[in-house]
Amino acid sequence: MKHLLFIIALCTLIVSESIGQKPNIIYLMVDDQNLLSVGCYGNTEVFTPNMDKIGNQGTIFMKHYNTTSICMASRANVFTGMYEFKTGTNFDHGNMKPEIWKKSYPVLLREAGYFTAFAGKLGFEVDKLGLCENDFDMWGGGPGQTEYVTSKNKSMKKYAKDFPHSTLSYGAFGQDVIKEAVKQDKPFCLSVSFKAPHRPVQPDPKFDDVYAGKTFTKPANFGREAGEHMSTQSKQGRQYVRFHEWKYSTDYDAVMAKYYQLIYGIDVAVGMIMEELEKQGIADNTVIIYTSDNGYICGSHGYGSKVLPMEESSHAPLMIFDPRSKTAGKKLRCASLTGNIDFAPTILDLAGVSIPENMDGKSLAPLLDNPNQNIHEYLAFINTWGVVPTQSLSCITKDWKYTYWWYGNDEMTPTEELYNLESDALEMNNLSKDPESECDLKDMRKKYDSILKHWKKEAISYNNYQQYVTLFDRSIPWEQKKFTKSKKTNESNH
Repeated sequence: MKHLLFIIALCTLIVSESIGQKPNIIYLMVDDQNLLSVGCYGNTEVFTPNMDKIGNQGTIFMKHYNTTSICMASRANVFTGMYEFKTGTNFDHGNMKPEIWKKSYPVLLREAGYFTAFAGKLGFEVDKLGLCENDFDMWGGGPGQTEYVTSKNKSMKKYAKDFPHSTLSYGAFGQDVIKEAVKQDKPFCLSVSFKAPHRPVQPDPKFDDVYAGKTFTKPANFGREAGEHMSTQSKQGRQYVRFHEWKYSTDYDAVMAKYYQLIYGIDVAVGMIMEELEKQGIADNTVIIYTSDNGYICGSHGYGSKVLPMEESSHAPLMIFDPRSKTAGKKLRCASLTGNIDFAPTILDLAGVSIPENMDGKSLAPLLDNPNQNIHEYLAFINTWGVVPTQSLSCITKDWKYTYWWYGNDEMTPTEELYNLESDALEMNNLSKDPESECDLKDMRKKYDSILKHWKKEAISYNNYQQYVTLFDRSIPWEQKKFTKSKKTNESNH
């Protein structure tokens, strides 16, 4: 009897420890990857076996958006769980303030006892703190865009001999983080921010044969003819001219082969990290989140690059695998509306850390067990960067997208775009002037106005964000609006 009681007590202890064990969390973010570049999103012409594995073993999110589609602002959203007008962080505006950074997920996790590590492109700086490398237990990050040549990234030089291209060096860094966390017997949060597939186009030559000589199917909304209905404002920035400058119009297959090759290198690096989890015996307690800081247009509607609110730019891949979930391995797809402001609260929630009230995002953890529930009725999509006419505010729901283009002059007047994403995912029919869509237009305007009301109430007082309360106001004539620029634009690097 005593022997039996001992066994029962031991089993109870093991179960209780297992229940209380904090999960390891890996957040993998790439730069400029769109949906069509991932096999599990339906493209049979690309090779992404490890990305597909994360999605098929976990949950593939079908309605995930970046609330600002440019790297500096998007990354600030991710770390803080807040909209851009609350982080105050973007090109042309300024750096993040220390009080904002103090409530970021890496800082809060480290305070909670997590072993934290970061590698790659942080994307912004914090006033007086710079890149905040002292807030991580292991650091492999770098300033600005970082470099594809590993030896040029100061914190990653030790990997240069074995991995001369930076993409695989981040896989090696991830392996080292896992080993060290296991050695220290600590739960860890590893955040890797790959430079790829951001331009300049410098893929790892190790993978030159993967897409050599291949041809690719163009999206159904490819080309200038498919963008004639889009606003004049959206055609004033570099996104419009890059359709030709980046040779989507004349050499699509070669351009996309290099783009997909860069992404294939990421997939190999992801595989390196996943293999190390298995080797260390901790894969069953490690959550993997894979996403991109924004999408990429790649010739749709006759545009290139990102930033604009169109689907190819704002909509991004997201796959989450939590091996502890009861739905793991069931190849689930989630149609709930999600955004990059959700990552910080999700990571904190998974770690059992309280989510600060200042965060705009919601935890995605409940969706892993029940992908049919909703956490957002609508999200904002913000562009406060680049040439003035292209700056705008959008409201996105699961089924609709509304954009107000506020800018006007002698050549263009303020206008609206309304798309039914459920029936027109390619955004080929602007319904803003369709009588049958009048009720939907009014509803989306109302939601848009609610976003602007939140902006007015919560926006930081510095870095020139208050002016957008007036600029994006639909009720104020454009003649009465005055735009003030914070800093000189440097478009070539973003």
